[in-house]
Amino acid sequence: MSAAATPGKAPYYFVPGPSRHPVMAAIGLFFVILGAGQWINGHGWGMYSLLGGLAFWAFVLQAWFRDAIGESEGGLYSDRIDVSFRWSMGWFIFSEVMFFAAFFGALYWARVFSVPSLGSLENSLLWPDFKAIWPSTAAGFTAAPGGTVEAFSTMGPWPIPTINTALLLTSGITLTIAHHALIAGNRGKTIAWMWITVLLGATFLGFQAYEYHHAYSELNLKLSSGIFGSTFYMLTGFHGFHVCVGALMLLFITIRLMKGHFTADRHFGFEGAAWYWHFVDVVWLGLYVVVYWM
Repeated sequence: MSAAATPGKAPYYFVPGPSRHPVMAAIGLFFVILGAGQWINGHGWGMYSLLGGLAFWAFVLQAWFRDAIGESEGGLYSDRIDVSFRWSMGWFIFSEVMFFAAFFGALYWARVFSVPSLGSLENSLLWPDFKAIWPSTAAGFTAAPGGTVEAFSTMGPWPIPTINTALLLTSGITLTIAHHALIAGNRGKTIAWMWITVLLGATFLGFQAYEYHHAYSELNLKLSSGIFGSTFYMLTGFHGFHVCVGALMLLFITIRLMKGHFTADRHFGFEGAAWYWHFVDVVWLGLYVVVYWM
């Protein structure tokens, strides 16, 4: 049973009542994982399980979030809940930092240790034609002396990655302007700058989709293009997914602003989404330097 609240005053710590949402979300994710595994292994029905699970999971999440928004707007969240949300978002972003650190670490290890080791004198008898250079741009370089990796070209920093860098940096500025406008109580200005931020995020994703099409069709750069191709797509692909999630967060925050939610004093939903977006910006700067320039 949820904590009792005095009329007009939030409870010291709000405890929600029993909810069906967690188990329903778990059921949706079960069909997502089941479908993905079966689809990869050649079973056509896996695609329908995956898509159906995603649709069901998304439906559950929107109902869950709607309940949470109703609790917030109903005055049930006290300062203690605000502190709890801040700690939760902080630890969530920390987990994301560790997630990307693993992929950056894999790239570092491949470049600094694995490739030089495979090109050492000790391995010269096993792979006499191996060339320990980075990045790999032809069959026999860093990945496949036997020619199992097709020749490909690498993705340079210009023009799309540089344009995307400018887009994300600009979006960080527009988001900060929107935040200061909200603190100042200027809701109209906040909404306008938030829509600009969402548009910049969507434009980033559009450019990245074009970049991937260019890489596959014209550069022959694929996920199977040795360690360079796998680390390139894992890092940039997961970052693109995070940009998509962040843009959706900002979109929903903007819609809530248009509905009159948030005040100058209480708007952690806005701040949490902003923290996440700035984190995405910082990760991209690391990608831009390490993946595209070095």
